[in-house]
Amino acid sequence: MLDAYAAEPDAVTVDLILCGPAESERLLRDGRADVALLHRPFESTAGSTSKSSEGQVVILPAGHPLTVRTHVRSAEVTELPGLPLPRWPGRDGTYPDGPGPRVRHHAQLLQLIALGRACCIAHVSARDQLLDGLAAVPVLDAPTVTTVIAWPPHSRSRAVAGLVQAATR
Repeated sequence: MLDAYAAEPDAVTVDLILCGPAESERLLRDGRADVALLHRPFESTAGSTSKSSEGQVVILPAGHPLTVRTHVRSAEVTELPGLPLPRWPGRDGTYPDGPGPRVRHHAQLLQLIALGRACCIAHVSARDQLLDGLAAVPVLDAPTVTTVIAWPPHSRSRAVAGLVQAATR
C-alpha cells in the first residue's frame, strides 16, 4: 500500500505510527492519525472501507509439538500448558486478570513466544513476518479478521484520498 501510494505523482511523505492492538483506532478517533488500518472484530471499523479478510493462526515457539499439525482448534490453544495467551492493556491502561504475560507491543510478545513463555492467535498474514524460533499453525474455528483502512468522515485531504485509493486498488 505504501509503495503504491509513493509511486503516485502527488504523493506526500507518510509518517508511520507503529502501535499495538486497539491503539490505531484511538489515534484515528482523537486526531493524531489521519488514516489507520483497523481489524474487525477487534476494533470498531464504522465508516471504513474493507481491504481484506483472512483466517487466523496460532504463533508458537518453533519445535512445539503442535507445529507439526496442519491445523488446531481454539480450545486447544487456550488450554496449552505453559503457553498462555497474552494480556493486552485495555483503553484505561489496566490489564485483565489471567495467567498470560502482560504485553504492550508485538516485539515483546514475539520474544516471549520464542522463549516458550506464551503463544498468541494472529491473522494469517502475520506468518510472513515471523522470525526464526517461531512457527504458525492455522486455527480452524478462529473468527475471520478483516483489515480495513479508515479515516475520519469529515476529512477533505487529497493526500488521505490518494492513500485510500492506492490501498483499495
